[in-house]
Amino acid sequence: MTALVIPLAAENPLIPNLSEIIASVVFALLLTFVIWKFVVPRFEQTYAERTAAIQGGIEKAEHAQAEAAAALEKYNAQLAEARGEAAKIREDAKTQGSQILADMREQAQAEANRIRAAAEAQLQAERAQVVAQLRGEIGGLATTLAGRIVGESLEDDERARRTIDRFIADLESQDESSTAGTS
Repeated sequence: MTALVIPLAAENPLIPNLSEIIASVVFALLLTFVIWKFVVPRFEQTYAERTAAIQGGIEKAEHAQAEAAAALEKYNAQLAEARGEAAKIREDAKTQGSQILADMREQAQAEANRIRAAAEAQLQAERAQVVAQLRGEIGGLATTLAGRIVGESLEDDERARRTIDRFIADLESQDESSTAGTS
């Protein structure tokens, strides 16, 4: 019987060679060193850049928000100032309108007074003219009537004038006393 002889030197497929283990460890250490030396700093740099970009974006957004708030506050202040100016302009316009109306009323009153005074002066002048004309006509009629009543001519101007003046004075005194009694 022949026995099966297993050579001791035969390799077990489940156990790797020592050289492969050493090469694997060296390769793993070398790969770890290369990743630690070159890849990790790149990742760290990319991470830092992204963090800075995000932080810068946040700061920019906060800055823009602060600017927008300042612009809104400035706009509101300008709007309030414009409203105040508009109210002041309205008040000034009302004041000026009232002043213009008062001036116009005063001018109208002055014009009415001037027209009234001119009309009264014209009426006085016309009255004086009418009175003078009536005195002449009444005087002539009175002289003619008195001459007919007396039967003699009263053509003497001086005497006729005195008689006429006396007659008119009597008429005026009667007119004034009747006007005073009616009022």
